[in-house]
Amino acid sequence: MPVLAIHADRALTPLEEISDCVILVEDGKIAAIGRRDSVPLPKGAREFEAKDRTIVPGFVDVHIHGARGHDVMEADAAALEAVARTVARFGTTSLVATTVTAAAERTCRSLEGIARYIRSQPTQSPSPPAAQFLGIHLEGPFISHARRGVHPEEWIAPPSLEVFRKLLTAAAGCARILTLAPELPGALDLVDAARAERLVVALGHTDATHDEAQAAIRRGATHAVHVFNAMRPFAHRETGVLGAILTSPDVTAELIADGVHVDPAAMRLLFAAKGIANVVLVSDATAATGMPDGAYRLGTFEVLVAGGVCRNAQGRLAGSTLTLDRALRNVVALGLPLADAVRMLTLNPARLLGLELAKGVLSPGADADLVLLDSDLRVTSVLTRGAGLS
Repeated sequence: MPVLAIHADRALTPLEEISDCVILVEDGKIAAIGRRDSVPLPKGAREFEAKDRTIVPGFVDVHIHGARGHDVMEADAAALEAVARTVARFGTTSLVATTVTAAAERTCRSLEGIARYIRSQPTQSPSPPAAQFLGIHLEGPFISHARRGVHPEEWIAPPSLEVFRKLLTAAAGCARILTLAPELPGALDLVDAARAERLVVALGHTDATHDEAQAAIRRGATHAVHVFNAMRPFAHRETGVLGAILTSPDVTAELIADGVHVDPAAMRLLFAAKGIANVVLVSDATAATGMPDGAYRLGTFEVLVAGGVCRNAQGRLAGSTLTLDRALRNVVALGLPLADAVRMLTLNPARLLGLELAKGVLSPGADADLVLLDSDLRVTSVLTRGAGLS
């Protein structure tokens, strides 16, 4: 394949803005990036003109349950491929498949299937483009009954090293994130075990006090799942888990910026307290994403979607139908600079996973995961590991 040269009005790396830019793509990687007049084109390069476009890194979603009528816990190749191709159309080029609390046997079967799919992914993306599965996010079962959200109560389990080891074995080296409630007896031992296995430990679905949350942070918890949602509320005399998250510089914070899960004022508070480098925009998308209103599955149970909002039979919010391009537009509409919004979708989640040299950045040697945006911040073209432009 000849080298692909993409010309655009500008690129956001996202830490640097390059105007009148060119990006050279070779063998699924970024070979060079710079101003058009500073990057020589190899002989025979195929040129693509992206007039009036901004190029940004592909979005990295570390919390997603499904799309296009499929849930990742279905765990067969057809379902996972449908999710991967659907979200790629909206700019997501990498994702971490997220499970929901279920019976241990069912969860293990899902983990085995997702792990098989991850190991079978080709080095280079097929065409049309499809997001790459980077691993698995275990959301549960070690969560709080009081803050379970829509996780089935009967399958919530107390922290158990034995159960955790079974989940890790089923995931076959693909587990990347573990969400837990740090206040539960035995949770801190799980933090230690998960960190020893190089997992990111996330606080979520938790009724923890400030001190209980801080104890987990001291042990190595470095992330917080869909902040403000399924957490003990903030109060000025007992700030709870939110107080610990907002004031701990080593903890990154997920945000579902769909305009439903979190009020705009609370979003601004999160940006101000955490700083742009410590916020990660996520979709928490379900099988209903990219689909009309109706009934869909989330893990093992049904959710109902009306007006694009997912709820369970009791009316509780149950994930979302958000795509990350819409999250980008939503936070820019709050007044955030575009480069900052892009960073929260790209470099920040990649860094959380320890993949910032390959994902979430436009730099030589990184995967050629690229998103082209028009002036309205709509996705016009996507490359996943070099595939996607014709």
